[in-house]
Amino acid sequence: MFTRILNLENLIEKNSFFLFGPRGTGKSTLVQGIENTVYYDLLEPGTFSRLLARPALLEEELALSEPGRIVVLDEIQKLPVLLDSVHRLIERQRLKFILTGSSARKLKRQSESNLLGGRVWEANLFPLTYREIPNFDLTQYVNRGGIPKVFLSEYFLEDLKAYVGIYLKEEILAEALVRKLDQFSRFLEVAALQSGEELSLEGIASDAQVKAKTVGNYVEILEDTLIGFRLHSFWKTKKRKAISRSKFYLFDLGVTNYLARRRDLLPGSELFGKAFEQFIICEVRAYVSYLRRDLELFYWRSVHSQEVDLIVQDVLAIEIKSTSLVQEKHLKGLKALKEEELIQNYIVVSQDPKVRKVDGITIYPWRDFLDRLWSGQWF
Repeated sequence: MFTRILNLENLIEKNSFFLFGPRGTGKSTLVQGIENTVYYDLLEPGTFSRLLARPALLEEELALSEPGRIVVLDEIQKLPVLLDSVHRLIERQRLKFILTGSSARKLKRQSESNLLGGRVWEANLFPLTYREIPNFDLTQYVNRGGIPKVFLSEYFLEDLKAYVGIYLKEEILAEALVRKLDQFSRFLEVAALQSGEELSLEGIASDAQVKAKTVGNYVEILEDTLIGFRLHSFWKTKKRKAISRSKFYLFDLGVTNYLARRRDLLPGSELFGKAFEQFIICEVRAYVSYLRRDLELFYWRSVHSQEVDLIVQDVLAIEIKSTSLVQEKHLKGLKALKEEELIQNYIVVSQDPKVRKVDGITIYPWRDFLDRLWSGQWF
C-alpha cells in the first residue's frame, strides 16, 4: 500500500466532487478507504444491471439518508444517466457524492455533465509520484512508470501488456469510441514514440497511415480517457516570436515505454533523457493538481528553436536535462527567455550532484528540486 497525497477526506468535507484518473491509478482503493460511505461499484455487473434497468433506484435507496451522508459512485461514466439523480439528491437531501471515472467522454455528452452545473468539484488521481514511493529509485521508475500494480510487479512488462490490452478493450472498444481498433492501435504506438514532441497531426497521420482529421479525434479520445495531455505553448514573448503548436505527452512512463517498444532505459542514453523530462513534467502536473494550485503549465519554443521545457504560469521556468554536468550550452533557452523578463525564477533540473548558480539560473539536482516542490517551496 502507498500513502497517496490526494486528500479525499479533506475534499469531501467541503463539497461533492468528481475523481478522475486513468484505469489502474488507484481510485477505487482510495475511495474505499473513506469510512461510512454508501458505495456503488458500476463495474460490478449486478449493480450496473440493476441501476441500468431502473435508474430511479438510486434515489429510492438513498431516500432516508441524512444530510451529509457520503455516497460513492465508482466509474460513473458507465451510467451517466445517474447524474440526473445525483443532481437532485445534492439539491434536495444535501447528500455528498464522490463520482469516480476513468473517462470524461460520455459525461461530456450528458446535459447535466457540466460538473453538475458547478455543484460538483473536480479532482484528479495520477500514477504514483516521487513523494509517494519510499526509497525512490529513478531508473526503476523511468522504466516501469507509476501505475501501482505495474510498479510493484516482478513481471512489470507483462502487466503493462495487460494494461494496454484492458485499455483498448474496455475503454475504447466497449465504449464504441473508435470504429477500427487496429487503426487506433497503430496510432497509439506512434503517439507514444512522439510523446514529448510538438503535436503534428499530419506527421502522426503519415506515420500511422490514417487521416489527419482522424488523428485529431484520436488525440481527443486520449485526453478524454485521461491517457494523454497537452502542454500548450507559452506565447507571451515579444522579442522572440513563439511557435503556437502544443506538445503532447502520455500520462505514464511505463505505458509510454511499452507502446514505443523501449526497453531497459539506462542513464546517459537519449531515451532516458526523454523519459526524465516527462517524469519531471508529470511530477509538477501532479503537484499542481493535488495541492489545488490554480497554475497553468506551458513550454516555450521560439521560431529560432530556443526552447524551455516547462513554464509554470509566471512563477518558474524549468529546463530539464538528465546530464550530470549542466554546461553553458544547456542554458541557452533559459537565457533567451530570461531577457523577456516575464518569469520570476529560472532553473535547471538535472542529475548534477550539487545545487549551483550560473548567470542568475539555479541548477538543482532532481531529488533536491522534487523535495522543494512537494514541500511547497515553489508555489
